[in-house]
Amino acid sequence: MSDIRVFAAGSLRIVWPELMRLFKRQSRHTVTTDFGPAGLLLQRIEQGESCHLFASANSAHPQRLLAAGRALATRIFAHNSLCLSINPTLAAEKREWLDMLLDPTLRVATSTPRSDPAGDYAWQLFELIEASHPTKGEELKRRAMQLVGGPESPAVPAGKVAASWLLESGQADLFIGYQSYSPQLKAEGKVVTLPIPAPWQIQADYTFALCSGEAEALGEFLLTKEAKALFHRAGFGH
Repeated sequence: MSDIRVFAAGSLRIVWPELMRLFKRQSRHTVTTDFGPAGLLLQRIEQGESCHLFASANSAHPQRLLAAGRALATRIFAHNSLCLSINPTLAAEKREWLDMLLDPTLRVATSTPRSDPAGDYAWQLFELIEASHPTKGEELKRRAMQLVGGPESPAVPAGKVAASWLLESGQADLFIGYQSYSPQLKAEGKVVTLPIPAPWQIQADYTFALCSGEAEALGEFLLTKEAKALFHRAGFGH
């Protein structure tokens, strides 16, 4: 069977190997995957690099490829949400998530907007905060440190999650990232994650762009009940 080349959002890195092992058992296809911030992967495709399937952490990037004639189809295959990661010392204070986020003495870190959808979602959260707490959302946009996911950002060390790396190394006090990392962070026991309540929550619709018919079987697999169960077990939403 032919090899399928995939560009995939970095937040899929934890669940992807298990998904691909199951896919290979069912189809005998092999898959080679490049992970990275979805915005930067989109740029690579638009600059001429080829892949058979692009698994993005949003819908906008695949739709852009579809509109430009670079994709055959797009489909939502998983969902994610945001959470706030803090260190155990701060968690022991039992403060509300929004109170901590608005505290100007605490350093807030995010991914990089436009390069990484996680950063775009953080900025959408700030806009919701601005609507109910005038000036506070705009202050957060100015205060937030865009430490990962950008073209010049240092790479997160292998095997580490951005939240734990940034907090443990003292680069930030809080990090706004994906809820799907919570199981791994909980297992490590060095970072506490707080869910962001529904009125403030931003849903991330993970969407693939089918860029070649060679990846049609993979696209179909990502929509199966078996794949959805693996995503759910890994911390992704329904």
